[in-house]
Amino acid sequence: MRTVSIILFILIGCSPELSGERSVEDDLGRILDVSPTIERIAPLAPSITELVFAAGAGSKVAGVSTVDDFPPSIDSLPKYNLIPMDFEAIVSLDLDLIIASEQVNTLKDADLFASVGLPVFFVVVNDLEDITQSIRNLGELLGTSMIASHRASELEDSLSLLQLRTADIKSKPDVLFLIEHTTLYAFGEGSYIHGMIDLAGGKSLTEDMSLRFPILTDEFVLTSKAEVIVGTFGDGFEISQLLEAHPTWDILPAVESGRVYNLNSDYYLGPGPRLVKGAWVLAEILHPEMMSNP
Repeated sequence: MRTVSIILFILIGCSPELSGERSVEDDLGRILDVSPTIERIAPLAPSITELVFAAGAGSKVAGVSTVDDFPPSIDSLPKYNLIPMDFEAIVSLDLDLIIASEQVNTLKDADLFASVGLPVFFVVVNDLEDITQSIRNLGELLGTSMIASHRASELEDSLSLLQLRTADIKSKPDVLFLIEHTTLYAFGEGSYIHGMIDLAGGKSLTEDMSLRFPILTDEFVLTSKAEVIVGTFGDGFEISQLLEAHPTWDILPAVESGRVYNLNSDYYLGPGPRLVKGAWVLAEILHPEMMSNP
């Protein structure tokens, strides 16, 4: 991931200070002209909201989407729809900058806002290391570098400690991560989910799939012989619901041993700071005896 670079430019003898703008590079390599001091921003994904708050710039958030629910302090902020994009509501917030997620938003969204003079900064998160780098980048971009660096270091320390705890694991169970239990949405090649599973002491069964979000077949799952199944199945989930949707799965090692676990989606489905907590939860599931000892 690229570190945000502030590029001083000179146009016919004008410095950034005289022009009133500075140039920054986002994670897609796009060069944007932004205000020297950014005071009002709008995130276009819940994970972006979390990253901005982690970077210490929560006070600059002028509004959030209707699907945002963290941190609790956003409850009083103006809300706007993301699907479909409520362009007018977002523009009406009198913003300096919009921050988008490469996983959720498109360049067409950016072009739409650019047409009214609003720059859009894209954040890319493909792995756990990108989380902490993004926090530092946003701190630099938004003028909260000290707070952002401190928070990023805390998260890195937590990841390092987990890595130490799982470093000597010899037998890593095959893990199937599902987004839900009816239609078998999963994570494919290049997803941060696989890094989380690896760090937690497991091996993801879909890490080599070329599609970003593959839909699995029952045949694939049966062939995979998953030892552990984890998923964001929702409140009140029970294994019986999984077998009702997929009766042939009763022969899977994970089902036979009762190693099917329902996860809190907040820790897995959004590429934000809470992924670190999610990695620890996975480690406790995969290796409970080891993780219970200091």
